[in-house]
Amino acid sequence: MDPLYLAQSRLRRHKYDECIDLCSEMLRKRADTGAWFLKARAMTLKDFVDDTADLEEEGVAELLMDDNAISKMPRPGTSMQRPLTQTKDAGPSVASMRQSFRPMSGAGRPLTGFARPGTQSRSARAGDGQLSVADAFRGARPSTSRPVSVAGRFVRVGTASLMSSADGRFVDPENIAIDKFLRKPAMARALCDYLIYVENHPKRCLDLCAAATRRADFKDWWWKARLGKCYYQLGMYRDAERQFRSALKTQEMISLFLELAKLYLRLDQPNTALDMYMKATEKFPGETSLILGMARVYDAVNDLERGVQHYKKVLHYDPSNVEAIACLAGDHFYNDQPEVALRYYRRLLQVGLNNTELWCNVGLCCFFAGQYDMTLSCFERALQLADDDNTADVWYNIGHMAVGIGDLNLAFQAFKIAVSIDAQHAESFNNLGILELRKNNIEMARSNFETARNLAPHLFEPFYNGALLAYKLGDTEQSFQMAHQSLAVYPGHMDSLELVKELKTHFNTL
Repeated sequence: MDPLYLAQSRLRRHKYDECIDLCSEMLRKRADTGAWFLKARAMTLKDFVDDTADLEEEGVAELLMDDNAISKMPRPGTSMQRPLTQTKDAGPSVASMRQSFRPMSGAGRPLTGFARPGTQSRSARAGDGQLSVADAFRGARPSTSRPVSVAGRFVRVGTASLMSSADGRFVDPENIAIDKFLRKPAMARALCDYLIYVENHPKRCLDLCAAATRRADFKDWWWKARLGKCYYQLGMYRDAERQFRSALKTQEMISLFLELAKLYLRLDQPNTALDMYMKATEKFPGETSLILGMARVYDAVNDLERGVQHYKKVLHYDPSNVEAIACLAGDHFYNDQPEVALRYYRRLLQVGLNNTELWCNVGLCCFFAGQYDMTLSCFERALQLADDDNTADVWYNIGHMAVGIGDLNLAFQAFKIAVSIDAQHAESFNNLGILELRKNNIEMARSNFETARNLAPHLFEPFYNGALLAYKLGDTEQSFQMAHQSLAVYPGHMDSLELVKELKTHFNTL
């Protein structure tokens, strides 16, 4: 059989490693443009990541040295930096009351049931728009740090993929004869994608795209889109916006709308991103990626009701969409409907998912739905599948289950195991403080509350518990300060408001 035809068959059947080996063997014998093209496509598809909709994790350089002008005091609902405000169109449910029973992320937004790149790790800025160096270096996962920059992570990934190649570097970006490749459009496009996804060399790819755009007389939307992607990876967002919009004028494509919306989210302009999604849905009705993008933006600005409506629209067109099912399940669970949430999680099991988070959520739904016989088996399955990143969360939920059934010894042991696995698990420290307080261990309780406050300043519970403990011990000044800190995190917390009111009455009588 012709080896070139065999390599093409391997590529079509997604057997990329076999295709690369065949092409490498042919290229060692003689220079063959067909083998070169197939190898470039195979290497690109092997390392390809669909980055049209998901935000990357921001690096330290992007957070501390961002020169894009953003309002320091944006209006509620117009920025993702003010997540604890309620927009005027949020609907009848009071969003501020949700914080008392829906967990909050480090960025200050309610958890939606589905972890997405770039949103869980986005750090909330202070009221003056500034971000501390410590917060900038803190990663999304416990005991991790952020990359120095987004481009730095791209370079590391590209270098690792080259080191695994026995033949060494396939293409040297610095020695590319651009004019030679431009005479063969198919090979030029294959080289462009190779430079972006394998070599991760946007600067050299930018030169290729600019030359190809000029050669096409500025009428080829594909080269404009790739030019915008290169500008985006280099952090030149306004130049990328111009290229994407120019490509849209030439040819309206779903990927271009997604890239533009992602760009506006990076610039912290959610309303502009929503306008882009709405314009795209008029051109492409029923496209789930666009509706899902709108739902993500609504979640980011705390308009949870509209987000739920769009997740339901996604399921109308794609009943097996994992993200929409998970987000709807989380919304029903936190709206005190564990039976309905359990049906959604069972659907995720039916479509083939089998991970720690899913079994942990099924166990919690079974517990709150009164199906106690299924709860422990679900948590056992979750522990079997757990790794170092999520074992602490499983034990934390087991501790909550133990508190619910009144087994405080099991709860204490579960929370202790959680903090031994993850020393930065603030929720477990907070609950350990409450259990220590029940044992009259005042100093241990105070120490656990203080640790929880230092680890998770976005949680209001450690501040309120510390304020209540200080009030009972007679330290009214410290209690007043921590109660105000609790209200700064969660302005609608009724217990903190009542404590502040009682302390003010006490101060007035002095």
